[in-house]
Amino acid sequence: MTPDDLRDHLQTAVEIEWSTIPPYLCALWSIPEGSNELAATCIRDVVLEEMLHVTLVCNLLNAIGGSPRFTPTDTEPSPAPDYPTYLPHSDDAFIVDVRPFSPEALETFLKIEQPAAPKAPPEPDKFHTIGQFYEAVLDALEELSPGIFTNDLTCQVDSSYYYGGGGEAFAIHDYETAKEALDVIIFQGEGLGGTSIWDPDKSVFGEEEELAHFFRFDELYKERRYVQGDTPSSGPTGDPILIDYAAALPMRPNPKAEDYPAGSDLRALTEECNATYSTLLGQLETAFTGTQSVLIDSVQTMIALRYQAIALMNIPLDDGTGLNAGPAFQWRAS
Repeated sequence: MTPDDLRDHLQTAVEIEWSTIPPYLCALWSIPEGSNELAATCIRDVVLEEMLHVTLVCNLLNAIGGSPRFTPTDTEPSPAPDYPTYLPHSDDAFIVDVRPFSPEALETFLKIEQPAAPKAPPEPDKFHTIGQFYEAVLDALEELSPGIFTNDLTCQVDSSYYYGGGGEAFAIHDYETAKEALDVIIFQGEGLGGTSIWDPDKSVFGEEEELAHFFRFDELYKERRYVQGDTPSSGPTGDPILIDYAAALPMRPNPKAEDYPAGSDLRALTEECNATYSTLLGQLETAFTGTQSVLIDSVQTMIALRYQAIALMNIPLDDGTGLNAGPAFQWRAS
């Protein structure tokens, strides 16, 4: 893999990590306050860790002379996902939708976070699991180190600018810090090497031991808690979890602004939500390319996006399906 190939793969990594966030947010925002509280807490925690992953991948791309993109250029289309979609660079084994909290949503989340099999080979293209994709990135970084690193830290986002509850961001400047970042991403998602259900936050960040993403979603899907002593092969053996899927707002999956008549209120509200989402993407690109303080503005934009999305999820459609509208997460140029 050449340095340019590696930069292209890390831009793909930015797109992979971001593509998981709208589906997770959609499921989270469809849960009304006071219902499915454990599920809401689980998904919220995963979103925070996915934002950390986005930050670390952007730091790594900056560290090797790349520039993270969240918006289109004059020559490149928008890297933001258009749902339904496949995970970027994957083997297209499953579709990723935006939909409300439901068994179908959890099934997709489990596929996204699926742990690699023990000794599974690195896969730089058409990957089967995200972990295998990152193992290929690690191999390329090791091969190209130390010369691939620029030692320019001006675009790095560290704990001075970012702390999201999913762990602290840190600057990346060599293979060792790059490996630490990718280990955090891999292990927070799928556990420790296919042998443990726990993520590395206790050893890396000094935080309480937590389930990796796959196993957090798995205990919701199986409606039973994981406890100490459980393993990937044992499954969860703890207390039952009460899940009420009927309490979730019945959003129609994968809505588009174009689904509604031009000039209609619903079209206007969906486009307003799209505009806020697009503002957020622009702010993230600005923050990860040298103006880190814009991350503060992006938090307020995310809050506005949440309110607009939930408002849409409470609007019944008049098509006889009994479903509601929802956020479309479509890129719109300002």
